[in-house]
Amino acid sequence: QVQLVESGGGLVQPGGSLRLSCAASGSIFSIYAMGWYRQAPGSQRELVGYITGLSSTNFANFVKGRFTISRDNAKNTVYLQMNSLKPEDTAVYYCNADLMVIGGTRGDYWGQGTQVTVSS
Repeated sequence: QVQLVESGGGLVQPGGSLRLSCAASGSIFSIYAMGWYRQAPGSQRELVGYITGLSSTNFANFVKGRFTISRDNAKNTVYLQMNSLKPEDTAVYYCNADLMVIGGTRGDYWGQGTQVTVSS
């Protein structure tokens, strides 16, 4: 079994910062890309950004220059640093990992989500 557990969400004022973490655990053989998605009420889930196994990153246009992603391979953990937050960044943020489990099956895994609310 594989688990992805997010942490770090909360309430922040506009212009503030938050750092989300997502730790993967379980019968993991190798992790390829790890990424973050978000879903606001009444909206579809959308990609925020991702980081590959070689630490190459890519972001949605709406967060470029404000958010960064990093990973600690020794800890199977990915981080999302969010700066200059706006009210429209309010959403549930989900961690995603493209990984291979011990035994050879590769697939997408999701965390349970963490709420980020940007409001004064």
